[in-house]
Amino acid sequence: MRSAMPAVRAERLCPNAVFLPPDFPRYRAISRQVREIFKRHTDLIEPLSLDEAYLDVSENKTALPTATQVARAIREQIRSELNLTASAGVAPNKFLAKIASDWRKPDGLFVIQPEEIDSFLLPLPVNRLPGVGKVTEEKLKSFQVHTVADLQALDLATLERRFGRYGVRLHELARGIDDSEVIPDKPTQSISVEDTFEQDVTLAETEPMIRRLAEKTWEASRNEARVARTVVLKLKTSEFKILTRSHTPGSPPASCEELTSIALSLRERVGLASQQRFRLVGVGLSNFREPDDACAQPALFE
Repeated sequence: MRSAMPAVRAERLCPNAVFLPPDFPRYRAISRQVREIFKRHTDLIEPLSLDEAYLDVSENKTALPTATQVARAIREQIRSELNLTASAGVAPNKFLAKIASDWRKPDGLFVIQPEEIDSFLLPLPVNRLPGVGKVTEEKLKSFQVHTVADLQALDLATLERRFGRYGVRLHELARGIDDSEVIPDKPTQSISVEDTFEQDVTLAETEPMIRRLAEKTWEASRNEARVARTVVLKLKTSEFKILTRSHTPGSPPASCEELTSIALSLRERVGLASQQRFRLVGVGLSNFREPDDACAQPALFE
């Protein structure tokens, strides 16, 4: 529900900490082992990232009578076989399970029973709801909406008028409603890596970070069978305004160098004053296609 703390901020808060470089091949190997443990219990697994997934255990392979018992069994197997801790959230739907899984990290189990939804949900600040970032949170606060209970008090027509289609979603979330299903093997839509600068920088000074993030993004994409067509550059200004620029070349980026070159060229399309400063940069790949579809070129002449 919340973004991870940027490494530069962690370093400021704990200057004596030891920072280790990421080992994505190792992470992927462990992720596959965890996935095999999940498969002992259900085939309805929707991965969110290397270390997170939704599981539908309404009907599980081990015939355990409750989802809570399944969660306990999975956590114990991860601990005994991989020597890792794992947090789990058990709830009637994906939205609530996500909140529950964050509730007792890094090594906990939290359960929200159907009859407990209101007592759990209503006191929460609205920024715990998915999609409620800083901008939406400030807009809700301007309407004196600080908690989920405050949000629930607003009628659907008011929310639609103020937030459009997302107002319907807010109306449902405030009532603990989420009808989305667990979708196994959901195709990757995008891969991105971002980081926050220790001090705000100008656009010209972002190049070293873009190069590092492009390398990480390229490495992460190598585990995908499908091919990304579009390169995305994300920037956040010192005023917290988010800008994105993207480019879809005639053929997908074929190397880390090509991805890096495109990401750097996208800076030229930002169009802000040279003195504008930025606090965050991200590099991503999106528009994933099957290899044959991605490489197909449209005819120049009919």
